[in-house]
Amino acid sequence: MSVLAVAAIALLVTISLALARAALGPTVFDRLQGANTIGTCAMLLLAVLGFLGGRPEFLDLALVYGLLNVIGVIAVLKFFRNGDLGESGDQHAPKKAGQ
Repeated sequence: MSVLAVAAIALLVTISLALARAALGPTVFDRLQGANTIGTCAMLLLAVLGFLGGRPEFLDLALVYGLLNVIGVIAVLKFFRNGDLGESGDQHAPKKAGQ
C-alpha cells in the first residue's frame, strides 16, 4: 500500500469525524467549522486521488474547490452576523443638502 493510499484513507476517516461534528455540533458555528473541515479534507482528497490515478491536473480542481469553500464560509458567517448577504448601495449613501 502506497503512502498516498494511506493518506487517502486517513482523509476519509477525518471527513467522517468532521461529518459527525457538523451533524452533532451544539452551536451553528461548531457545525460550520465541521463543514469547513469537510471541504478542506475533500480538497486534499481530490488532490491525493488525482495523483493516485496518475492525473495530477486534479490539483487545479482541488484549488478551485478550496477557494469556493473559503468564499462559502465567509458568506455564511456574514449571513449569521448581519442577517443578510448584502444591502443596496442607497442605504449608506450620503444625504444631499436639500433632503
